[in-house]
Amino acid sequence: MVKKKNGSRPSQSAQRSSAQEGSAATLKDLLSEEVLGKLKAQASEIKAAEAARQEEAKRIAEEKKKAEQKRLDNDFEHLLENSSMEWQKFK
Repeated sequence: MVKKKNGSRPSQSAQRSSAQEGSAATLKDLLSEEVLGKLKAQASEIKAAEAARQEEAKRIAEEKKKAEQKRLDNDFEHLLENSSMEWQKFK
């Protein structure tokens, strides 16, 4: 068997990564201020829409809970099962 020597020269990927580190340009640097402003505005709109959607879902859940509680308050069987049987404290 013949063994390969790996120490003689660095790999191409290692050379590319060291070259990229020297001139690291971020996406923020490459985009214009106008495009960045539009992206930030779009991100804030998305966050506001998500917050409104969550608030609406919370409001609907509260309404459902109130409606269910109102229905249970009018249900005699439910009230009888969940009431305290200690009538002495109501004298």
